[in-house]
Amino acid sequence: MLVRSKRSELGRKLREDGAALGDVFAWLSALYFRGKLMYARRFAADPTSGVLVMAPGEGLVHADALISTRTMRAMGKVEIESPKFVRALKRDAELLAGHYTGTVVLLGSIATGKYVDTLLGVFGDRLVFPAVFVGRGDMSRGGLMLRAARSGEELAYCPVAGAKRHGSRPAKLPRLPRERPAVAS
Repeated sequence: MLVRSKRSELGRKLREDGAALGDVFAWLSALYFRGKLMYARRFAADPTSGVLVMAPGEGLVHADALISTRTMRAMGKVEIESPKFVRALKRDAELLAGHYTGTVVLLGSIATGKYVDTLLGVFGDRLVFPAVFVGRGDMSRGGLMLRAARSGEELAYCPVAGAKRHGSRPAKLPRLPRERPAVAS
């Protein structure tokens, strides 16, 4: 839909010069990835180099990296639990671990080993996640991250190693009022 859209500026960019990976993923997954991206950009120690996205078959790619229609379609053919996904992720995680010695914040689910096991094997105790994620679904996590980014209050992290990966579902987040566009008078 995005590639074929004649009205979408993002679709036009994707077809012509390339569009930012983070923006494409945010369009594809709406609230969940939009929350991740906004949160990561707000709280990354170095937003110009520290906001990385797990791109299927491509490894860890900067959120602002331009991707083409061809790259997007190729990523769509890579299963998250496939060796192709894991090889690229592990390769880039090991490169990152060799150059960066700080904490790595995972803004995804830790409920399954899809990518957690690979990242944990590389980063060990340096891999952390927001503790409030346990028991929450994608949309709830996205909503939490949007709220935190807007308020400027960073979530508390805990190490993935040894963490409780499953928990009871917390209460639903209250609905936020819809943002209304500003109208000049």
